[in-house]
Amino acid sequence: MNWKKWYRECALCPRECGVNRLEGRRGFCGQTAGLKVARAALHMWEEPCISGTRGSGTVFFTGCHLGCVFCQNGQISRGGAGKEISIIRLAHIFMELQEKGAHNINLVTPTHFVPQIIEALRISKKMGLVLPVVYNTGGFEKVDTLELLDGWVDVYLTDFKFMDVHLSKRYAHEEGYSFYAAKALEEMYRQTGPSAFDENGMMTKGIIVRHMVLPGQSMDSRQIIDYLYENYGDEIYLSLMNQYTPSGSLEKYPELKKRVKRQVYERLIQYTIRKGVENAFIQEGDTAKESFIPDFDGEGV
Repeated sequence: MNWKKWYRECALCPRECGVNRLEGRRGFCGQTAGLKVARAALHMWEEPCISGTRGSGTVFFTGCHLGCVFCQNGQISRGGAGKEISIIRLAHIFMELQEKGAHNINLVTPTHFVPQIIEALRISKKMGLVLPVVYNTGGFEKVDTLELLDGWVDVYLTDFKFMDVHLSKRYAHEEGYSFYAAKALEEMYRQTGPSAFDENGMMTKGIIVRHMVLPGQSMDSRQIIDYLYENYGDEIYLSLMNQYTPSGSLEKYPELKKRVKRQVYERLIQYTIRKGVENAFIQEGDTAKESFIPDFDGEGV
């Protein structure tokens, strides 16, 4: 693959900014063609079939093409934390995570660097990489970009953040979010099919769709649950998350300055059960009070 051609008029994500990132121009994601990584380490805070007992080999990429106003990873999505590295170095990072005992290679917010990631995977597989590859995304994807990943990604760990176009426009500056998320999910399922697990219960193939419940938006959450189950049944896994924590500058969004009430989340769990969903992850206890955000200090880069 001639990876550079994808950056001359960048259209890797649905925003299709069209900027020449090879010349240092930046589109919505805020990144040039320089491959930038903020952290590469074992991570225990994913779903149990991803983190397991040894941890998921997460690689956090700098930048984001979605830009949610409540983003809890603002240090890397908009703050620019991270170090520019080569494709060869990324391949070596994959190998180092495998040597540390990672259950998988977990690519976090990778969309705007897909061509280079594929090249790094090509190199690392020649070096002996055998771990499943997890594509960890906000769900705002183009089918054309996902098609490049066919055969390279084993597990899609994707968000479905909003169904309502007004919500996505207000909170992510993109009223077409649900359209793209639905089309992306179709392509992900075409590639992986139903989920598969190894003898230790680790997912080796398939899809987990995350939905983080937002304060005051349980109706939108129900619509997302309906859509996922009616279209995919239990052939994909739902991860219903209650960990929303007010973060960032929310002066214009006072409705987001509170956490989701436990009763609201529990009612959504019951709704999910009544719907018939069996393959789902839920969060118990005071997860909204815990920190799922690591230090983006350049570890492992």
